[in-house]
Amino acid sequence: MNYDVLFHFDHDPQALNIAFSNIRNYFNAFSEDKPEVVLVVNGPGVKLLDREGEFAAQLGEALSLGAAIRVCNNALTHFGIDPERLCPGCEVVPAGVVEIVELQRKGFAYVKP
Repeated sequence: MNYDVLFHFDHDPQALNIAFSNIRNYFNAFSEDKPEVVLVVNGPGVKLLDREGEFAAQLGEALSLGAAIRVCNNALTHFGIDPERLCPGCEVVPAGVVEIVELQRKGFAYVKP
């Protein structure tokens, strides 16, 4: 059975806290054979990924657990955010929505906290 999951975040800081909690809990549910976990961030949510922002420590923790964090380049461009300002480990993808569709086609479950 495939337990790979994508968490989608796009705007609400409270939802980002929930996403981080979900990611921790999801990884903790598997003692072996950890699933692939991806957090896809698009829309105004990209404004919360600053390397010096309030969520930097939680982003680092999610990455250290093994989650991938993929950030929409369209949103970065729209909000005038330089990708260099993102927390280390964030991966910029051309379009967050396309990334979500591609992951779902690969069998990832979709969760939107």
